[in-house]
Amino acid sequence: MADTATRRPSPWNAANLVTLCRILAVPVVGVLLYPWGGQAEPGPGTALAAGAVFIVAFVSDMMDGYLARRYNHITALGKLLDPLADKLLVLAALIMLIPLGWVPAWIVAVLLFRELLIQGLRAVAAEEGIVIPASTLAKYKTIYQAVAVAGLILHYRAGEIFGPGTPPPLNIWFGGAGLLLLYVATFISLWSGLDYMVRFWSQLRRMDDSAARNS
Repeated sequence: MADTATRRPSPWNAANLVTLCRILAVPVVGVLLYPWGGQAEPGPGTALAAGAVFIVAFVSDMMDGYLARRYNHITALGKLLDPLADKLLVLAALIMLIPLGWVPAWIVAVLLFRELLIQGLRAVAAEEGIVIPASTLAKYKTIYQAVAVAGLILHYRAGEIFGPGTPPPLNIWFGGAGLLLLYVATFISLWSGLDYMVRFWSQLRRMDDSAARNS
């Protein structure tokens, strides 16, 4: 009888289900942000609901990582879906904000181009047997993007969302703060992308030099 400890974990484990829920949050955010009833844009209450769904979905990234490590539920499907879910959630939300005029389209285009380029390089690196771990810059990029998008989704001033009783020091404009953070996130994204490219070409050159010496 095979040892149960050596069994491969099911792809439909708790960690992967949390990741799938994060992906399913994308259309929920889209429905909430859609200007129903002929409105030009969603109101403060709807923006708050969409922001809450986005924040909960993004924070769940920590939960699925914990579950995967705690119960040894690390699977090939999870390795594929986890980073995909994060990128899909952020980029899809940004694309949904373009028709509302809440985010400049050129920033979304730059971020989308960066992700497609790096994903292409990752595929080439995997084919060449090159392993390039995520850098600290990439982790900062993810955090700044998430906070920026949350602010952009909330869009309104705190007083418009939570009521006129909001103290003036706390009556921040979420949309303005989110846009400022998005500029920072874009800079970090481009920086981390350049860093990945440099590390990729450096390792590829070392492999070519090693192969040339051994030939």
